Amino acid sequence: MAAVSPFLDPGAQTSEGQLALIHLKRDLLTPVILEPSTPDGEATERRVINTRFGSFPHSNLVDIPWGTQVRAAVVDHRGRGKKKDKKRKREDGGEGEDGAQESGAATSGFAHIVPPTPETWTTSLPHRTQVVYTPDYSYVLQRLRVRPGDTIIEAGAGSGSFTHASVRAVFNGYPAVENGTANGADSKKRKRNGHVYSFEFHEQRAEKLREELREHRIDPLVTVTHADVYEDGFSKTIDGVAPQADAVFLDLPAPWMAVKHLSRTKPPAGKSSTSTPQPQGGAEQDSSLSSTSTSSWQSPLNPRKTIRLCTFSPCIEQVQRTTTELRRLGWTNIEMVEVLHRRIDVRRERIGLQEEGLRGTIPMPATVDEALGRLREVEGRLKLFHESTAAAANQDGGAAAGANVEKGWGKESKNQRLLKIKELEKERKTYKEGRLVHRTEPEIKTHTSYLCFALLPREWTAADEEKARRKWEGEGSKEDA
Repeated sequence: MAAVSPFLDPGAQTSEGQLALIHLKRDLLTPVILEPSTPDGEATERRVINTRFGSFPHSNLVDIPWGTQVRAAVVDHRGRGKKKDKKRKREDGGEGEDGAQESGAATSGFAHIVPPTPETWTTSLPHRTQVVYTPDYSYVLQRLRVRPGDTIIEAGAGSGSFTHASVRAVFNGYPAVENGTANGADSKKRKRNGHVYSFEFHEQRAEKLREELREHRIDPLVTVTHADVYEDGFSKTIDGVAPQADAVFLDLPAPWMAVKHLSRTKPPAGKSSTSTPQPQGGAEQDSSLSSTSTSSWQSPLNPRKTIRLCTFSPCIEQVQRTTTELRRLGWTNIEMVEVLHRRIDVRRERIGLQEEGLRGTIPMPATVDEALGRLREVEGRLKLFHESTAAAANQDGGAAAGANVEKGWGKESKNQRLLKIKELEKERKTYKEGRLVHRTEPEIKTHTSYLCFALLPREWTAADEEKARRKWEGEGSKEDA
């Protein structure tokens, strides 16, 4: 039984060797594999997360409930990468993790530890390519009708954002492990439990994605293949099992060059997107096929279901060429969609000097009378200052200074005024005050790409025709009787 991934079931609290996300602020999350007991000699920064909000040792992040607020710690990094002598150890009270000393909580700085999800991982993952963000992949998975137990083909894995989201969508249990590896499971087992076949042209990115999937404990559910899908197609996977996919997502520069391999019959070699269409039955196919014989070739598509396809293209010219090729190959219900995500902030706009020192307000004069009142107060304070200075040298000016004090000028400081405003706010119904305004989010994490959807119906074979003929002929004889 494979270890459960924190993306699928994080549990009630963190554990050693698990992926966790350090939430520093709204748009800043740091992923980390918790390793409090790493071997001697490993780098200090592997076990201490150093941020501008403070240092967080891994030992403080293990076996605590998710969502816990963790205080920053004072960590002494003296001797990083060096061995301390015995005298230094005795003086410092023993060596910390890899030469780092933790000497208690810091006076300020904190973070929250949260479990990983496809949404938070998309925000914090290391960018190797452009990322498919949450507004796009959530809509794509919904339109592809992905369900637990389905199989997905993904071409153009990149940074792995869509990979993690699709794994959660198809997850229906871990596959049975045979011969020590999950890849030994047969296709029926894998189909029932759901699987993602990811293809990546760049070998280093493919290997990096495999490494991340192993760390995240979802590698039994994903097969990452380094291949050129333009030439090799989708049937040749790294474990030798044909995908038999229910849905396909292509994030490629030229998706029209790959859709020819998404066929239920052997595609002819060397055919361009402008070649003469061939019937799907294959009766008049070109004789110049690839080196692999037709009998050994397996379709990457599920023969028992309608296949749903989505391509992800940033330019409209790419969409045009893709739709032309899809029509030529018999795909139907072709539709293009552009996802525009906007977050709207709705709040009350409170303006006035009575809002000074309060959060979420505009502390400036709302009317001319408020502005004049504040100017008179400032001028009165200045006049009081000069009169008090003169009174110190000449006793005759004391009476004038006292008159200004009686008007209220100089009786309270700015700090006293702010405290008074905060006390008065408790008695006000601030939710009814001010003007109701709404603004859109200035920074939006999404693409301006076009999503092209299409359907490939189930192929109608001679066996299906004979079965339907026998069924409906029998129904007709019963009605005649």
